Amino acid sequence: MALSTDSNFTKPDDAFRAIVEAHRGLSDAQSADLDAALVLILANHIGDLAVLREAIALAKRRMVADDQQQQQQQ
Repeated sequence: MALSTDSNFTKPDDAFRAIVEAHRGLSDAQSADLDAALVLILANHIGDLAVLREAIALAKRRMVADDQQQQQQQ
């Protein structure tokens, strides 16, 4: 199975909204715990270590790119 980076949701805004709403009213620590639990649940659902590793690498690359962009704007 290859990592799919295209939206698989018919209503991607609704999916984003559901995630945002799940964090409403939570402390920063609770929000981080929710994110961690959600990642583990979804990783288990995927069940493919190669896809998980690819997703981790992609997320890290995006974080580095975002950090570099923020530094350039300062």
